[in-house]
Amino acid sequence: MDRRRFLRYSAGLAGQAFVGVAALEALAACASLGNARSLAGPGEGGYGSLEGAGPELALPRGFQYRVIGVQGSVMSDGYLTPGQHDGMAAFALPNGNIRLIRNHEVANAPRPNAAIGNVSKAYDPGAGGGTVSLEVDPETRELVKSFVSLNGTWRNCAGGPTPWGSWLSCEEAFFGPESGFGKMHGYVFEVPAAAEELVEPMPLVALGRFVHEAVAVDPTTGIVYETEDYTRAGFYRFLPERPFLPGRRGDLAAGGKLQMLAVKGKPRYDTRNRQRMGEELPVIWVDIDDPDPQGGPEEVSAVFEQGYARGGAVFARLEGCWYGDGNVYIVSTNGGDAELGQVWQYAPSGPEEGWLRLIFESPSRRILNRPDNVTVSPRGAVVLCEDSGADRQYVRGLTRDGRVFDIAANLASNSELTGVCFSPDGRTMFFNAFGDARGRQPGMTFAVWGPWEQGAI
Repeated sequence: MDRRRFLRYSAGLAGQAFVGVAALEALAACASLGNARSLAGPGEGGYGSLEGAGPELALPRGFQYRVIGVQGSVMSDGYLTPGQHDGMAAFALPNGNIRLIRNHEVANAPRPNAAIGNVSKAYDPGAGGGTVSLEVDPETRELVKSFVSLNGTWRNCAGGPTPWGSWLSCEEAFFGPESGFGKMHGYVFEVPAAAEELVEPMPLVALGRFVHEAVAVDPTTGIVYETEDYTRAGFYRFLPERPFLPGRRGDLAAGGKLQMLAVKGKPRYDTRNRQRMGEELPVIWVDIDDPDPQGGPEEVSAVFEQGYARGGAVFARLEGCWYGDGNVYIVSTNGGDAELGQVWQYAPSGPEEGWLRLIFESPSRRILNRPDNVTVSPRGAVVLCEDSGADRQYVRGLTRDGRVFDIAANLASNSELTGVCFSPDGRTMFFNAFGDARGRQPGMTFAVWGPWEQGAI
């Protein structure tokens, strides 16, 4: 972008909630140095260099952490904490404590009684995924209780919170009886934050059967946005028959309409490379006639192909998805010219339209290496967990003006970091270590606190 175009574009975006253009220009210059890692230092949104805060994590100076919910530990319901800790959200409980609901991306081969917790209440007894609900003291960050809250699902990857106080847990799956399971998989399930025991598992069929990753709910409209974690992925929205309204919880089981994003005037638009950061792409939505395709893995792209045939846009492996500041932030883990990740912003502008913007694309592993889970901090920074396969995995922040900074690093293993979210009061950041497949580190949950006011978080 030359200087004249840059100034004209910046002026046109003045006052937007997430601009990022000036800093993205600076970011490109910094990236060319080849040795920049944390591009926003103290006073620029960052918190400075990381240092060992304990055997598991490196954090900025002045920050502390506590480990809770370790794989294999005995929970309050008497069952052992499962592994593969993944997506997560935090909710306020009436007693002042914090409710965390955490996914477990267990991808077991189908086998009898594989379900965590009480097998008799499982959606599919042969599937080992689900969710665990935790209660945490907001002052001490100590675990008060934990229990299995959803079981018999498979490969529960991410999901998202609802404005009526529940967690939508997504199956990153597309299997069924043809593969040895007792039920069809590839759905979204709801877990109320107020639940104190296993919930009755009910697949929200109208939200689609595909390889789900995450969801984000717009609290002003009740629309549910959904990402798909597959090679050729779509970005979807669900229009509920009974949406969330002030004083009324959303009823996603009542049905609705599933649609896929398309770029207006550019059918089958390919977002995976050759994109310009900051460019506004006008969006329309195309209908999905059959959101619940049956069959086995050969139909894994059935929903995508319906939307694509009508002009829907294609993304590269959409993963994290979070609502904040009136926008939906979407992560493409290996999108971009360097295949190191893109962060997209969808801004609704009316019932049927909106704008899609690429707000960040990683030019270097030193800056951002394949982001996955995402959240928005209390002060509007985008927070990203890496899933890069590198020796060191990070939680990183992206400021409102487009600068990247380090928040935490995993010292114990090369396990990906997942499930980042913030306590309702904003004082504590929670995230997980998924767990090392080689057994060097079990899955675990971290609570991190410190002088957030010194930076963009």
